[in-house]
Amino acid sequence: MTLTQLRYFIAIVDAGLNITQAAEKVHATQPGISKQLKALEDELGFLLFQRKGRSLESLTEAGTVVLAHARRAVAEAGNIRAFAANQRGEAVGTLQLATTHTQARFVLPAAIAALNRQYPRVGVQLQSLADNEVLPQLARGEADIAIVSSVGTVPAGGHAIPLYRWRRLVLVPKAHPLAGLGRAPTLAELAAHPLVSYHSTSHPESSLRRAFSEAGLAPKVAMTAHDADLIKTYVRAGLGVGILAEMAVSAVADADLVALPAPPVLPECTAWAVVPKERVLRRYAFDLLRQIAPQLDRHDLQRVLAGHQEAAWPTPPGWAELSQAITN
Repeated sequence: MTLTQLRYFIAIVDAGLNITQAAEKVHATQPGISKQLKALEDELGFLLFQRKGRSLESLTEAGTVVLAHARRAVAEAGNIRAFAANQRGEAVGTLQLATTHTQARFVLPAAIAALNRQYPRVGVQLQSLADNEVLPQLARGEADIAIVSSVGTVPAGGHAIPLYRWRRLVLVPKAHPLAGLGRAPTLAELAAHPLVSYHSTSHPESSLRRAFSEAGLAPKVAMTAHDADLIKTYVRAGLGVGILAEMAVSAVADADLVALPAPPVLPECTAWAVVPKERVLRRYAFDLLRQIAPQLDRHDLQRVLAGHQEAAWPTPPGWAELSQAITN
């Protein structure tokens, strides 16, 4: 049994049992990955997958157990390599990040550019995903760090490190009836207009929907999107009032629109970095986290992630304060 065979097995599962897609993901050929799967099953003495003809139908009961062990084995091998590279002081490798469009588009560019200047031989693989896809990507071992936002709750799936706090803004064209308010609109004023916001707004547990519901109001959601740039495009087209993260609004790029504070009843959000427990990060990963959140102490990060210290993170700054620090 080899780690390569285990990686191929995991890749097949994560590709939805599609061997062609799994082969592309691990940079192997379809015959090669099929041959290694057969060799693994022959050595184990049982099938990992139920088959229908030449197609894989599902994991067997034994295959499900082996999968859990395989994920741990591959993860631990990665930890050993990361530890050894840190001991050697190597500054070469690839950092895999899973996050949302807003973080990828408006928060991470400056931090990743700074990382590239410091570590020119380190590549960053950035995966921009829907909100509900980020943590599952991390759980499958397909990212080193996930960056997500939440209201009140601490994300599950590993060590959650608070990076910064942010609020929502209301965005309208200059000719819109709300444009001249000069203050945050009330929920009742927003309820009188169609809204354009993030796709998460369509979920019943959305903090935006909860706020309207608690006020006895029903929002008229005209459109949702994962992409903040699309939200702004449709605000410009007159489809509705935009409600989006303050990080996504620029005084320069969006000068043709009017940005207003969101109603105070809409709760503040926190952006978090989530790192799998028992994961050994490369040193450049710690430096990226500190590029995003300078208030973090690198040694505290290392000790907490290694299990040598209880987490006692500093209060994360607001976005306005943080953005000045990471762009100057």
